[in-house]
Amino acid sequence: MAGEPPRPTDAELEILTVLWGIGPATVREVYDVIGRRRPAQYSTVLKFMQIMAEKGLVRRDEGQRAHIYKPARPREWTQQQLAGDLLERAFAGSAKALLVGALSARKATKQELAEIRKLLDGYGKGKK
Repeated sequence: MAGEPPRPTDAELEILTVLWGIGPATVREVYDVIGRRRPAQYSTVLKFMQIMAEKGLVRRDEGQRAHIYKPARPREWTQQQLAGDLLERAFAGSAKALLVGALSARKATKQELAEIRKLLDGYGKGKK
C-alpha cells in the first residue's frame, strides 16, 4: 500500500500494542496475549490481522507455515499520528488544551511530571 497507513481502530491498536510488546509474532501468539486480557475469538484476531496487512498497518512474513506479523511502523510514530489526529479533532489544534485534558484525565506521577517539564524546557529552547 502506498503512502502512510491509516489511523488504526481501537481493535487494531490493541493488536499493534501486543506486537510492540512481544515483537514479531504469529496470529496464535497475539491471540494468546489478547485472550489473557479479555475473551476473544481466534478467527476474529486472524481476520483483523489480515485486514491490517492489507491496510499497511502490519507486515506479514509468509516465509514459514505460520505467518509472522510485525508492525509496519514503530510505536512512537503511531502515537504521534494518533496524538496529532486527536489534537485537531478534539482540541482545535491547541497543544495546551490537549496537555491540560490529559493531565486532568489521570493523575501523573512525579516522574512523569518531571519528564514533561524537561520536554517542555527542551521545546522552549528550540529542541525537539
